Amino acid sequence: MSEPLPLIELLLPLAVVVPIVAATLPLALGLRYDDVGWSVAAVTSVGLVGIAGAVAAEVYTAGRFAHELGGYQPPVGIELVADELSAAVLVLIAVVAAATLAFSRVAGPRGNAFYSGYLLLTGGLSGVVLTGDLFNLFVFLEIVGLTTYALIAADRSGASAYASLKYLMLGTVGASLYLVGVGYVFLATGSLNMLDLQTQIVEQASYTDPLIQAGFAFIVAGFALKIALFPVHTWQPDAYQRAPDSVTVFVAALVSTAGAYALIRVTYTVFTVDFLLANDAITTVLLVVTGVSILAGSVLAAMQSDLKRMFAYSSVAQFGMIAAAVALANEWALLGGIVHLLGHGLLKFGLFLAAGLLALGYGARRVEDLASLARRAPYTAGSLAVLGLALVGIPPSIGFLGKWYIAFGAVQESGAGGGAVGIGIAAVIFISTLFTLAYVARLIEQLYFAGVGLDDGHGEGVADTDEHGGNVVADGGQAADHDADDPISPKSGAPTTLGVPDRVPTGAFVVLLLATATAVALGFAGATFADLFDPFLSEVFA
Repeated sequence: MSEPLPLIELLLPLAVVVPIVAATLPLALGLRYDDVGWSVAAVTSVGLVGIAGAVAAEVYTAGRFAHELGGYQPPVGIELVADELSAAVLVLIAVVAAATLAFSRVAGPRGNAFYSGYLLLTGGLSGVVLTGDLFNLFVFLEIVGLTTYALIAADRSGASAYASLKYLMLGTVGASLYLVGVGYVFLATGSLNMLDLQTQIVEQASYTDPLIQAGFAFIVAGFALKIALFPVHTWQPDAYQRAPDSVTVFVAALVSTAGAYALIRVTYTVFTVDFLLANDAITTVLLVVTGVSILAGSVLAAMQSDLKRMFAYSSVAQFGMIAAAVALANEWALLGGIVHLLGHGLLKFGLFLAAGLLALGYGARRVEDLASLARRAPYTAGSLAVLGLALVGIPPSIGFLGKWYIAFGAVQESGAGGGAVGIGIAAVIFISTLFTLAYVARLIEQLYFAGVGLDDGHGEGVADTDEHGGNVVADGGQAADHDADDPISPKSGAPTTLGVPDRVPTGAFVVLLLATATAVALGFAGATFADLFDPFLSEVFA
């Protein structure tokens, strides 16, 4: 008889299977019960937070562990692996998935089909970060892609359907390129297991083998589409802008984050840092492309007036920094890339949540709609301002740590013979920071200084319930009583207290404040991040 599996090892398949199986329940139970989807999603998401926390606790106390699916030994069998990197991203996925529900309950969509897609996407994301097999990674990426396409079009509007179709076309191209790259690597090595490939690339081929080089190039090109690097970024602004607000919060925080995680994982676990050092031409091209993406994304973001498009173009720049950190093949830069990966997911969750709450309560979707909102919604506006400054990289914040480590690694790489390219990456990060400061300053100027001579009245907001029965809370600002011609009046149709939309859902409001506080608090955790990821970095750069 075979020995029973350790309980902790079973958490890895549970992290994937539980949300995927639970995705069938809203549809099945929906045949008899209406609106059961949110409850199923909430219970499942809270359970996933517990699973992710237990996995992270085991990894950070006892080290890496794996689970062999079906009992088949790798490299023939498929394994799920938890290490310092995957555990951190798994925790991010679980926490954001659970936190998003506080907003989606009020903002919608509310159908059982939506929550089935939401749970399926959560399971796919968990699979992406835990799988130790290249082809299995493709399967989970496709689960993520297909469910994302559906969720973006969840409100059934023509604009969201177009954005979803655009994402579908480009996402399919990206997945195809990735699969072609995996095929080249398999032809050269005969293996798909990530750790086994690390050995087989050396034993069966070489770092300069044309098949290995072509495989890496196709895989990176596929990931470039998935994480929206310039110039193959065009799906992202439309998808983020046109998707329902709760979908944008979830997708912007996690989907491209999972793609960027996969880029780090495949580059350093499969191809290794030695491949990058042996192929200067490939790394130089990567650094040039990522540098252009950083600058282009920042410039395009500064040109936007729509809040969601602004933050979407910002992601093009931020993921360019993460990809540059990967290409630098430097320990400090990679640490910065990992920190920025986690920090960017948190920041974009908070920024899109704040934007969604302001749109829900005040109809504010463009920069000019934010005029004087800080007086009527001080806490929500304050969170948006703080998270924006964290995106700029103002210390103390998680945004500062990631940028600092990447830039430091780039300068260090140039001093070690990296030449002008390393200095160039540090320079574009600095220029990008100035552009980010420019558009974040526009937001703050509108929130706090636009229309300062107007009288907002003196009514106080009170706690109440919204039209769907969910709790709402006053944001602490002054009420307004303006007519439709007043330039700072709320949009018609927004939920109101005493005639004023100065309320936000209680759960989402608390989540936003916690996300803001966490983004600032993690700015003091530089040494902690270095300690947590030291085992992973030591193995990569051994």
